[in-house]
Amino acid sequence: MIDYIKGEIVELSPAHIVLEAANIGYLLNISLGTYSELNGKTIAKLYVYEAIREDAHTLFGFLNKEERDLFLLLISVSGVGANTARVILSSLAPNELQNAILTGNVSLLKSVKGIGAKTAERIIVDLKDKVAKVEISSKDISIADNILSDEAVAALVMLGFAQAPAQKAVRNVIEINPQLKIEEIIKQALKLL
Repeated sequence: MIDYIKGEIVELSPAHIVLEAANIGYLLNISLGTYSELNGKTIAKLYVYEAIREDAHTLFGFLNKEERDLFLLLISVSGVGANTARVILSSLAPNELQNAILTGNVSLLKSVKGIGAKTAERIIVDLKDKVAKVEISSKDISIADNILSDEAVAALVMLGFAQAPAQKAVRNVIEINPQLKIEEIIKQALKLL
């Protein structure tokens, strides 16, 4: 198992990153929080989860072990796959997710695209005791400034949403609050989709 990869950022988008280490380029799927933290940087160290299936070998990258631990807990829940877990971590900061599970906040979990009431309840029941053991830094992931709404739409498309609904959701979010930064625009748009 690969624990982490440290290398030069060759490509960075809201949904993935390419890190070059030892002349090998690794494509890692990332959350929006990780994207925001790495935006503008040239070198990164990401903790890794390898999803190995018959038809694919996919890597997921995380800023810290705590985020990876939350991801591993999420995918242990029946009905929550790796991409769904990434959408959850893109929609909610790690401390928000932990608090939602600990307090049984079904409505907050349901606000994440692709999470229904049953799945939200299952996440809470399955992880309530386990998530309390994960120590989350109270520091929220910083948000990069001056990113265009086109990037928000591109991020939503990369997360699997159709172009037209993604554009409409981003436009609605920006009309309500034009001062939002890209991560917040995407989080709000995810709630509308």
